[in-house]
Amino acid sequence: MEPVYTHGHHESVLRSHTRRTAADSAAYLLPALRPHHEILDVGCGPGTITADLAALVPQGRVTGLDAAAEVLEKARAVVRERGLENVEFTTGDVHALDFPDDSFDVVHAHQVLQHVPDPVGALREMRRVCRPGGVVAVRDADYAAMTWYPPIPGLDDWLDLYRRVARGAGGEPDAGRRLLAWARAAGFTDVTASAGTWCYATPEDRAWWSGLWAERTVASSYAALAVSGGHTDRAGLEAVAGAWREWGRQEDGWFAVLNGELLCHV
Repeated sequence: MEPVYTHGHHESVLRSHTRRTAADSAAYLLPALRPHHEILDVGCGPGTITADLAALVPQGRVTGLDAAAEVLEKARAVVRERGLENVEFTTGDVHALDFPDDSFDVVHAHQVLQHVPDPVGALREMRRVCRPGGVVAVRDADYAAMTWYPPIPGLDDWLDLYRRVARGAGGEPDAGRRLLAWARAAGFTDVTASAGTWCYATPEDRAWWSGLWAERTVASSYAALAVSGGHTDRAGLEAVAGAWREWGRQEDGWFAVLNGELLCHV
């Protein structure tokens, strides 16, 4: 089965991705980085994490890889704006990386394995291009572990719908809890497992998080997959988007995302 990126690259999706930093999305990896490291950033998207990693390895180099050529133009713009010269970008498939064995000190993938049809195979391929003594670092959300307050009923509908759509596209939305099992199945024996969270509880964060999900629900590739896959109809999408907007108006609104994290030592 060919990989299908459930979210696509609608502006509401990129609005989320471009806010991500190495500090809030790869903190578990940062202590392992050294100035000379060569890094492969798989599924780099618009490149904000990639650029942060490049700044941390000034004597090394970072290669950002994504399946979508169009999003790499945004990534290149980020790198130009920051004046970084140790970054390059290329398209590719994590299941068949176009690099020789032992090419990188660090192979990193953020929110990637939940979307691919063969996460164990992807981890084997990431391991292949990682040098002995290096690390494969992966981090993925776990949708079933997401929690929020107040208990807006329509958000339960959102979670159920999202999980069905993601699985219909060949992914595993509850990836965070499965990362360790996938790594062991891929042959890793020395693995450091942890967890990290994102929390949205300020007025600004609630407006941002609820707004992008309300828009994503009706306008992104996810919306098209939801309807074409027979999971819901246009009215169902509008109802879920309305639930997101209702949650965003709650003065005591709180939303937490749990992420599984692994450092797989090669």
